[in-house]
Amino acid sequence: MYRFFFRLVFRRMDPEQAHHLAFAWIRLAARIPVLRTFAAAVLAPRHKELRTEALGLRMHGPFGLAAGFDKNAAAIDGMAMLGFDHVEIGTVTAQPQPGNPKKRLFRLVADRALINRMGFNNDGSAAVARRLAERTAGKPAFRTTVGVNIGKTKIVPEAEAVADYVTSTERLAAHADYLVVNVSSPNTPGLRNLQATEALRPLLTAVREAADRTVTDRRVPLLVKIAPDLADEDVDAVADLAVELGLDGIIATNTTIAREGLGLRTPQRTVEAIGAGGLSGAPLKQRSLEVLRRLYARVGDRITLVGVGGVETADDVWERILAGATLVQGYSAFIYEGPFWCRAIHRGLAERLAASPYATLADAVGAEHRKVTA
Repeated sequence: MYRFFFRLVFRRMDPEQAHHLAFAWIRLAARIPVLRTFAAAVLAPRHKELRTEALGLRMHGPFGLAAGFDKNAAAIDGMAMLGFDHVEIGTVTAQPQPGNPKKRLFRLVADRALINRMGFNNDGSAAVARRLAERTAGKPAFRTTVGVNIGKTKIVPEAEAVADYVTSTERLAAHADYLVVNVSSPNTPGLRNLQATEALRPLLTAVREAADRTVTDRRVPLLVKIAPDLADEDVDAVADLAVELGLDGIIATNTTIAREGLGLRTPQRTVEAIGAGGLSGAPLKQRSLEVLRRLYARVGDRITLVGVGGVETADDVWERILAGATLVQGYSAFIYEGPFWCRAIHRGLAERLAASPYATLADAVGAEHRKVTA
């Protein structure tokens, strides 16, 4: 039904306009008690066997919404209503910014992919912090884990990036179940330079100190999100740094700037006409999985790994878990699969766990590596 609706309506609309329309419907449904209760019962039935502990947090399951869909923490309850086990909002910057000029979001329907150059369009960390505080004070409709993804304000020079991230941390840490430092979007000039360990070390150290200084009654887990375009040796370097600094996790991966070697079905001239931006969706699946496997081989279970990139089906989620991910996220496939996506993921994942030799999902995390080394 949704796929028919997508072809009939959404596919004919500008992707960003379609996003705003769907976003408005989700928010509206979540505001109506009877409707959201019914929707959650249909779309988000719980499977006890999928309950997950990660980052010191308990979640209904391992599958969450990646950053980028809800940039301003405006639809957390709506996304929980649809079945996401955790919701990562953002990317949020210290200063509000409109993002890059439109048109900036494109579909590659034949590839079940997206290209975006949104440019961290968001209301700024002060406004988002107020919204998160209001949600908590107003008794949220759904209890869900909320991650907060922070990035660099575009107009802030690279030399002042640390202070910019610290400002957002001081405003948002108290409202976050976990924090993510995003240094891997291709749409903010110079941002990916911060993935180099000589720049990443002082940044992560400063954010960690700011979070601890701001929130004294608990430890806010801190993760870093990396790009799939890092060379293997740079992936290893980030993994080693994360362990050295006592980081809580790594999210692998963000969008890719690559266009070659992805097996794209969309005509090359069409892709070239779209221009710059980060590509997400099915074509990213293999490289994202390669990075995840490399990270787990390097860090094992010393830190939490979150797999994201090309995740479409329960098989994809299960594969990420076996490769070492405790949590898995998706976004682009939601555009193509619609509101029953999480329901299908959870049902399929429960079936795969039941058919496996593992008693719990935690037992399955990284299992493929243990087979190799056994």
